[in-house]
Amino acid sequence: MGMYGYISRNRMWNIKLTRFLFCFCLAAMLLLSASVSAQKQDKRTLENKKKKLKKDIELAEQLLKDTKKEKKKSISTLVALNKNIEKREEYISTINSEIGLMNNQIEGNNNSIKSLHGEIKKLKNDYAGMVYFAYKNRDNYEKLMFVFAAADFNQAYKRLKYIQEYNEARKKQIAAISGKQRELGEQVTELEQKKSEKKDLLGSEESEKKDLTQKKEEKEQVLAELQDKESQLKKDLEKKKKDAEKTEIAIQSLIKAEIERQRKKAEEESARAAALEAANNKGKSLTEVKVKKDVDVAKAAPKYHLSKDEMDLNQSFSSNKGKLPWPVIQGIITEGFGPHAHPSLIGIQTFNNGVTIGTGKGSLARSIFQGEVTGVTNIPGVGKLVIIRHGEYLSVYTNLEEVYVQTGDKVKAKQNIGKILFDSDEGKTQMNLQIWKGQNKLNPEDWLFQD
Repeated sequence: MGMYGYISRNRMWNIKLTRFLFCFCLAAMLLLSASVSAQKQDKRTLENKKKKLKKDIELAEQLLKDTKKEKKKSISTLVALNKNIEKREEYISTINSEIGLMNNQIEGNNNSIKSLHGEIKKLKNDYAGMVYFAYKNRDNYEKLMFVFAAADFNQAYKRLKYIQEYNEARKKQIAAISGKQRELGEQVTELEQKKSEKKDLLGSEESEKKDLTQKKEEKEQVLAELQDKESQLKKDLEKKKKDAEKTEIAIQSLIKAEIERQRKKAEEESARAAALEAANNKGKSLTEVKVKKDVDVAKAAPKYHLSKDEMDLNQSFSSNKGKLPWPVIQGIITEGFGPHAHPSLIGIQTFNNGVTIGTGKGSLARSIFQGEVTGVTNIPGVGKLVIIRHGEYLSVYTNLEEVYVQTGDKVKAKQNIGKILFDSDEGKTQMNLQIWKGQNKLNPEDWLFQD
């Protein structure tokens, strides 16, 4: 009886312990699964970012080669170098983030391997205890006597069941040891793979750092040559300012013409409504007509009239902020929106009404959203420009060599609207994209989709 009582107490304790360990292990597995999933997501994000940056670096390198075809060093060469350096630094930073993530994963693998070694050791010790117990009680006669010594049939059944469960537990222990050893092997293999990936990343980082150092040295040389041409640079800057002023005047003129067209449209609709109202007011008293007129004045048409379709388009454009396609298939922003320090002239600032996008020779400009072409013009010395209206919003595309649309055309998103001008003097192909709301300039970078 004493032995049976001891066995029963141990069984109850084992059941409670098993339940606790099951819940604990389940929670640990869920946390580990969430952590692994997050790490995979982070790795995927970093890999996608690297791919995008690699494409940007390749384009920046091509733009730099195009500017180098011209014998004279120009601001365009310096701008291309700056963009090349910027993208390479960002690429190296991304590699460092990836290495940091890899270090965390390697540490996690090492901890997991250490934990598995501990678990296997414990399982083996437990199994050794079972083997020892089985050895001490190896006589089948003794087991049989243990069963027959029960006080009643129910107790005998429980003792027999225990012996069966004990034998089953030994089999499970063997399976558990095999499973943990297999898991350990997988963890060791994964660890070796992570170490190999880290080695490749470190090699890539070292190579990128060498290229970056070379580009920075090249930049210093170009900068030194340009600083010797300060007077010419100032003349070029003055011309650029005048070109920008001419462009803005042309844009403002087209916008004003569009607003005037909309105003006349609103007036015509108001006149038709007034004529209809006058016809409806026949037979009403002067007081009723005056009250109605006062209400109409209070609800006068806005200066910039939008139809229902245009209002829907306006809302659609607004809701797509940060999601709009680029005006070129492949390009990089070489000059952002707003004020900037001049690349080589110390203390001098330039201003950009939009974003300047560098791209390959022969590239086409395309609409960033569906809308109606409301203006096409040619600016001598600058190139052609196109304005597309999207409700209250306007997108402006400048520095075009050829234009494929005309005023009044309805265009779709990503539709080609013209060929971008190639500057043979500086070996650059770039356009300027502007976004206006009414007569207010907005930063296009906030509206374009960023990978």
